Amino acid sequence: MENLAYTFSETLPGLELSNLLNILAGVGLASLRIGSFFLASPLFGYRIIPLQVRIVISFATSFLIFSYIPVPNINELDSLNLVVAISQELIIGVSSGLLLKILFASAELAGEKIAASTGLSFAGLVDPESGAQTPVISQIFSMFMLLTFLSLNGHLLALSILLESYKVFPIGGNGFNLGIIKLGVDAGGLMFKFGALIMLPVVVGITLLNVVIGIVTRSAPSLNLFSFGFPITMISAFILLFLCTATIGGNFDNVAEVAIDYIARLIEGL
Repeated sequence: MENLAYTFSETLPGLELSNLLNILAGVGLASLRIGSFFLASPLFGYRIIPLQVRIVISFATSFLIFSYIPVPNINELDSLNLVVAISQELIIGVSSGLLLKILFASAELAGEKIAASTGLSFAGLVDPESGAQTPVISQIFSMFMLLTFLSLNGHLLALSILLESYKVFPIGGNGFNLGIIKLGVDAGGLMFKFGALIMLPVVVGITLLNVVIGIVTRSAPSLNLFSFGFPITMISAFILLFLCTATIGGNFDNVAEVAIDYIARLIEGL
């Protein structure tokens, strides 16, 4: 038995402590881009997901991709180059996640405007993500947007593009392009554009209904506007949301495609 144990220990590959520390440091460096993306993205960056879970997911992903990406030797990097490499990794990951978050905010923006125009803003809940009180319609739209993104495998596409970024711009690379900041400005403009497209059918219908209610109350002044028009507006809002579900879902599909395209453009611009 001792002979067998000795033979088994001899067959184990030897690994020096210095090499082990280099591997762990390389894994930590490789996890910065993935981990910062998880922290900034709208899916993995929710507050309801514990920070420990996000850290474990980022390190697990880094272990999986460690042998497929070029990782520089930590010993060959001086302090300044190491700080620059860490900053670059964080900027790439956070920028990719924020692009998703900015474009996904169009659904929440549309929900708030629909709620304000239909009187549904009274139905508000505390958003666990922002900690502020937001309308229920806005939270439903945000969930709808997230489910649309997941159903289109957008999370897998985003991760695959992020993994390809290691080939386009390896860890510790030179020539970092700060022009990618313009993508964030463009994404902010698209957020308002998609928000307007999402809420447009419902808001137009509610506007026409308000015109009809105004004509009715003008012709019959004895009718109370609040007791007559307010319930009709709320009921009509639910009917319009039901009828416009396909249109709203199509706009969410366009938002998901544009979000993936912007992440790809960000990686290409590095």
